[in-house]
Amino acid sequence: MSGDRTPPAAPTVASDAWTQLRAFTPARIALGAAGGSTPTAAHLDFQEAHAAARDAVHEPVDWDRLAADLEAAGFAPPLRVRSRAGDRPTYLRRPDLGRTLDPDSEVGLRAAAGGDCDIAFVVADGLSAKAVQRHAVPLLAAVRDRLPRGWRTAPPVLAGQGRVALGDACGALLGARLVAVLIGERPGLSAADSLGVYLTWEPRIGRSDAERNCLSNIRPEGLGYALAAVKLAALATEASRLCLTGIGLKEPEVVLPPA
Repeated sequence: MSGDRTPPAAPTVASDAWTQLRAFTPARIALGAAGGSTPTAAHLDFQEAHAAARDAVHEPVDWDRLAADLEAAGFAPPLRVRSRAGDRPTYLRRPDLGRTLDPDSEVGLRAAAGGDCDIAFVVADGLSAKAVQRHAVPLLAAVRDRLPRGWRTAPPVLAGQGRVALGDACGALLGARLVAVLIGERPGLSAADSLGVYLTWEPRIGRSDAERNCLSNIRPEGLGYALAAVKLAALATEASRLCLTGIGLKEPEVVLPPA
């Protein structure tokens, strides 16, 4: 009789021989299997990570808070600029507009330029507001303490709807020998808050990506602030000595000094 039938057992999650490797990486490995499917917990975790990545792309940076945090950390009042991408949808559809300064911003930077400087720092939202909001100030504070003695720095620039190449125009207008663009990297499914830094010698409009050096995945769970600052300061020092960045400048060997 139908009432005597035993209900089917719930599928169990099959173990994976790589399970022990999960202790060493946030990558999605050794998820196991429930029958022919991904286990429910792993599937829900994937959906959560995907939602976090989408939020990171669309969430706006709180520029007022970031400016206040920079001043509280001892930096000069930052300069505020924006690209020609007037809003987020335009920024995502038209990368070219994110690489070009808005005319009013260009005028403002010209007026604010205080003579030549050794390095200018530009903070752009890029594709992760979370990365910029969380990591830009602590990284800048760490870098400031490791730059060569006597280097002149421009006031930090906060660039809305900006891409890496926007730093070329900013650095040129500020008379900087080097520009370092701190930018939110494209979020992945294991990290939605990675910060990247792109260093360019003699910034000017038309520089190519081959003329830049990049440090990536800057965050406490990736490349930590202290080591990233040591690497960036070493690259900047070597770039100044050789008068170049990009494929001709190899990342120097650095050792994090003892705490």
